[in-house]
Amino acid sequence: MIRIAQTENGMVRGIEAADPRITAFKGIPFAAPPVGENRWRAPQPCENWEGVREAYRFAPISVQDTPGLGDDIYCREWHVDPEIDMGEDCLYLNIWTSAKTAEEKQPVLVWFYGGGLQWGYPAEMEFDGERLARRGVVVVTVNYRINVFGFLAHPQITKEQPDAPANFGSLDQQAGLRWVVRNIEAFGGDPKNITIAGQSAGGGSVMSQMTCPDNFDLFQKAVVMSAMIRSPYFEGSVGIPEPLGEAEKNGEKFFEFLGVKNLEEARALDAFYIRDKYAEYAGEHPRMFTVLDNKFCVGDPMVLFREGKHADVHVMAGNTSDEFPNFLTADSPEELRKQAIELYGERAEEFLRFPETQHKDEQGRYAVVSGIECTVKSLFAEKSGSGRNHYYYRFDPDIPGWDDPGTFHSVDLWFFFETLAKCWRPFVGRHYDLARQMCNYWANFIKTGDPNGADADGSPMPEWKPYTMEAPCEMIFSSEGPVTNLGSENPFKMFLMDEIVRKL
Repeated sequence: MIRIAQTENGMVRGIEAADPRITAFKGIPFAAPPVGENRWRAPQPCENWEGVREAYRFAPISVQDTPGLGDDIYCREWHVDPEIDMGEDCLYLNIWTSAKTAEEKQPVLVWFYGGGLQWGYPAEMEFDGERLARRGVVVVTVNYRINVFGFLAHPQITKEQPDAPANFGSLDQQAGLRWVVRNIEAFGGDPKNITIAGQSAGGGSVMSQMTCPDNFDLFQKAVVMSAMIRSPYFEGSVGIPEPLGEAEKNGEKFFEFLGVKNLEEARALDAFYIRDKYAEYAGEHPRMFTVLDNKFCVGDPMVLFREGKHADVHVMAGNTSDEFPNFLTADSPEELRKQAIELYGERAEEFLRFPETQHKDEQGRYAVVSGIECTVKSLFAEKSGSGRNHYYYRFDPDIPGWDDPGTFHSVDLWFFFETLAKCWRPFVGRHYDLARQMCNYWANFIKTGDPNGADADGSPMPEWKPYTMEAPCEMIFSSEGPVTNLGSENPFKMFLMDEIVRKL
């Protein structure tokens, strides 16, 4: 096993994981601490160190609201430790590897966590890379700056740093990816077989990285979980970058809120003071997200993907069944008809003929559908014949627990990482079987760009074909296991898919 590895800045010593055949390297620096003059600046080169650096523990998480203090589902699920180390010196990554030598050239997964670009961290217990490493994948989880520290924009920053005026968290991700390309061979990984992946804001980050022209040759595959979000009914959505000028105005207001006159004064403030003031500010003002700076971010990633202006790679994407449903509300059929005419004009009567629009559910909703599903499918259908494979999945098993949560946003992470044994929920055999198979599919895709292969006992898993316009295929991860649905698409969803494409 590789327990000591030579990086470009010095040697690191890892520690055996729960499975001693796996070595975990935690807290490896990939950039200089983003403190002082480096706050709100693109990540700077890491300094060298002497001797062997112990890489036994996760580094501090990015500055954010203290996790684990609420009673929401995520505090129950994995944000369980209010005492977790936190600090502005946070640009570190973690590696799990089963390689015995540096010559093995195993495929590499680079993971970006979610949390709305406001919260989250690689130390979340569902992100343990050990189970994937047992399948011959080198797993890398990258920390990055978030919220006001990662996505502030301000006219003074733009003037002084025109080449990197914003998106510092995205640039951290990029720096981590580039570090992997330069260094992962020392951990038994193949720098020419890299998959970038993420869920929610991490999936949105994958879209951002995939559509940044500077990145086109850095990775070979991408996984976008619960992040291709567009509504088939209404304009606007999360994940659309804000123009730099608008983001700068928000930054000016925040500096006024802080009581500082310039960037120098803001950089001199305590990080936790800024954090707390940002939380207060966000109660009345917009939070800070990805910025259309025409440097890192050159457009709406969803539009760029549709236009083919992205890394030419194999893609897997999907959603859970219950997350972020899209629907219409109306007090009467007449009001629904009026909405349909406003939305679809001449196509309103076609829309209203679908059975899905004829009945109101118990919550008063008409035409409930997953906008993520429709968005992924519409974009993938347009990629038919591109020479790259595009795989769609839907996560739809029962999820046990007293809170009866359904397939809530993020629950599939326990399964893809095969870490559900760490969860408090009373999962039983069928859940563990599904997690094993989902992790198998994922590992196969990371290795080859094709998720298909055998289960642990050598039996073939259900075939998962690419989603194409001619032969739409969806993989449904159900309580009974993986189920392939191959054939014609639902006509109602096809109508909405067309509308999403039209809006893009």
